[in-house]
Amino acid sequence: MKILNYTLASLLAVSLLSCNKDGKMNDTGKDSVIAKKDSVIVPEIHKEYYGIYMGDFAGKEMITAEDGEQYEDFVNKRISLKINRITKDSVYGQSIVNGNQRPFRGIFNESSKSFVLDEPGNDKTDGRFEIKLSGDSITGKWNAFNKTAVKAPLKTIKLSKKEFVYNPNFMLDENSDLVDWSNPKSFVEKYKDEETGKTESYTTSKNRAASDAIFKINASKQKLTEKELKNLRKLDLEIIKNSVFARHGYSFKKETYRYFFEQTDWYIPVSNNVDKELSPMEKENVALLNRFIKYAEDKYDSFGR
Repeated sequence: MKILNYTLASLLAVSLLSCNKDGKMNDTGKDSVIAKKDSVIVPEIHKEYYGIYMGDFAGKEMITAEDGEQYEDFVNKRISLKINRITKDSVYGQSIVNGNQRPFRGIFNESSKSFVLDEPGNDKTDGRFEIKLSGDSITGKWNAFNKTAVKAPLKTIKLSKKEFVYNPNFMLDENSDLVDWSNPKSFVEKYKDEETGKTESYTTSKNRAASDAIFKINASKQKLTEKELKNLRKLDLEIIKNSVFARHGYSFKKETYRYFFEQTDWYIPVSNNVDKELSPMEKENVALLNRFIKYAEDKYDSFGR
């Protein structure tokens, strides 16, 4: 009987050592679970293929001309594919197009160096990538899961490997096109008819244009002042502000900003939230720019494309 009581007491002591006063497993118990979990971690392979691949994403879309006529033509967009992890059975990463960031998962064929990667499928823009790796380049195609939900359900892909680097010195190239083609505004213009002498009117479309101030002001390097900003156009202020986010790899949903920064060779979208990456000075400058943007005015001009 004494032996039995001793055995029960020993078992109770072991049980108490493995649990805390709340009935939860203590550190000793945790260690055993972690060890078990570590034992089934799937090893990663081909880490040399990890990284960002960026380039052309082209497909045929229906285009509507200014006169309302529709025609089919190739539209080329920019896409980033980021490969984060490769195992024997799976590939994990994300795609970024038009500021839309989507995860993908798929498989890698080691012998052909090819990938089949599927986006989740719960968004109308999701699809399957069938791509092949050659050195630092990727080529292939993308097929939409929902053929009727997107303008171009089949797109070709041609990418090259890029390395994202934050550099506060990055600026728009001075040869950049500084017209916001995405948001034309209608204006009513008046003129005097020479034959009748009457004042006539017509509706015309104009676009915003930035000034060369955007090549001189860098909100990532200098503390901005109200004096520097007070006479700038609204588009100038928007570009100066969003250059901060572009340098940190922000993925712009707004076509206006994507257009300006995709003209550079340094802009590589990697995230849809880079707020934590901004320096204290950049945050102060962005706040000041937002104040001026709220009340600034744009300059509109007529342009031919």
